[in-house]
Amino acid sequence: MRFMIIRRADKDTEAGVLPDEKLLAAMGAYNEEMVKAGVMLQGEGLHPSSKGARVKFTNGKPAIVDGPFTETKELIAGFTLIQVKSRAEALEWLKRWPSMDAGGNVELELRQVFEDDDFGAEFTPELREQEARIREQAAKNIR
Repeated sequence: MRFMIIRRADKDTEAGVLPDEKLLAAMGAYNEEMVKAGVMLQGEGLHPSSKGARVKFTNGKPAIVDGPFTETKELIAGFTLIQVKSRAEALEWLKRWPSMDAGGNVELELRQVFEDDDFGAEFTPELREQEARIREQAAKNIR
């Protein structure tokens, strides 16, 4: 089972405040522990929403809105993608998150990633084959 750990944004992440050396070291140790356990697939921090954009489609027509976005509590500051045996195991990894992050007041969200079998018969063998080709090509693009 794959899960995404979502690190919610806060006033500091939205202001572009970067983590100090102590937090970088703690996050590095946490990530290294997950890699050694064979559960971490990827993890990245995100720039503030002031450097982002949203595209909203109305009747099929796109409109671009540049950041920043005001609802900080609904924004994402980073993510980690893990692969574990259960939701309970994923939650155990979340509980190990470095407690010093955001002065001990960080909010994380856990979301399960859809797997091919979750889509049932609608995900035909042809569509599964196409998805496999796309994933294989996308994996080659990761640097």
